[in-house]
Amino acid sequence: MWRYVAKRILLAIFTLFVILFVSYMLIRLAPGDPTRSSFLGEGESASSNLSSDKSAFAVNISLRRKLHLDRNPLVGFGYWFKGILTEFDFGESATVDRGRPVLSLIMDRLPVTIKLNLLATLVIYLLAIPLGIHSALFPDSRADKTATFLLFLLYSLPGFWTALMLQALLCDGGSFPIFPLKWQPGGDEWGRSIFRIILDGASGYLLPVFCLSYAGFAGLSRFARASMMEVVRKDYIKTARAKGLSEFSVVFKHALRNAFITMITLFAGLLPGLVAGSIFIEYVFNIPGMGSLSMMALGSRDIPLVMAIFAFGSTLTLAGIMLSDLLYVLADPRISFDERM
Repeated sequence: MWRYVAKRILLAIFTLFVILFVSYMLIRLAPGDPTRSSFLGEGESASSNLSSDKSAFAVNISLRRKLHLDRNPLVGFGYWFKGILTEFDFGESATVDRGRPVLSLIMDRLPVTIKLNLLATLVIYLLAIPLGIHSALFPDSRADKTATFLLFLLYSLPGFWTALMLQALLCDGGSFPIFPLKWQPGGDEWGRSIFRIILDGASGYLLPVFCLSYAGFAGLSRFARASMMEVVRKDYIKTARAKGLSEFSVVFKHALRNAFITMITLFAGLLPGLVAGSIFIEYVFNIPGMGSLSMMALGSRDIPLVMAIFAFGSTLTLAGIMLSDLLYVLADPRISFDERM
């Protein structure tokens, strides 16, 4: 198994390198320049500000050299990648927070995005699996038909639109001002009860987590239903029932373990969708996470920051895919990675 894990890590490193190389080439070949600005005005305004314009021009020339924008894109990528390998240096922000190391910017915001995605993943699996099991055990019942209609309705709603509607209805200034308009983590000010701190933190996370999770929950519950319905019709399930095992043991010990393989497979595609969706959700709810930072970096063409965000996002996605592969062994001990070697 360890040989397989080592091969997957090497493959993930190569895949990450390809992603970063293609991303850098696309950014460099796209029109626009983060250091470009207008230096000369018109008439007397231009002559009076000539010295400051020259100074700004010199600063921008220096910034272009620092970002290696004056060199071939292949050479620029080589310098950038060399800095990561030798010093784990992703460079400094060019426009968003000029001069600040991008690693520091990301570390300030990464925990918020990770927490949001972990909560959304937890909500998806905690709700989707029981609902899928119930629908599979009682197919075509009134509850199953109602759940199917509501879940397909949820799945069809765009996340960005849903976030805007919830914000207009349930946030401050809306029809039912229950939640804060701007995201606020639970504080630790003196004089506030623990219950109030937890409540404030939960109110800040509730709507963003719902917007991130409802589509995945709706889709995963239908896959769980289909997988369970296929498993409960197998001969070994009929044999387990004929032996007199309790329904709880048949469902959760025999059927669910085999049906769970499908849900583990879907985890590999769920995490990239959550990471991509958090960009819009964080932007709508003013959450200081990686999503809002990505919007600012892309809008201002901050190349070092954009590349660092791509590196961290791709690493998390590849790690999630590899984790889903390793979880197969826990779900079904008959699966052996040694046979693939």
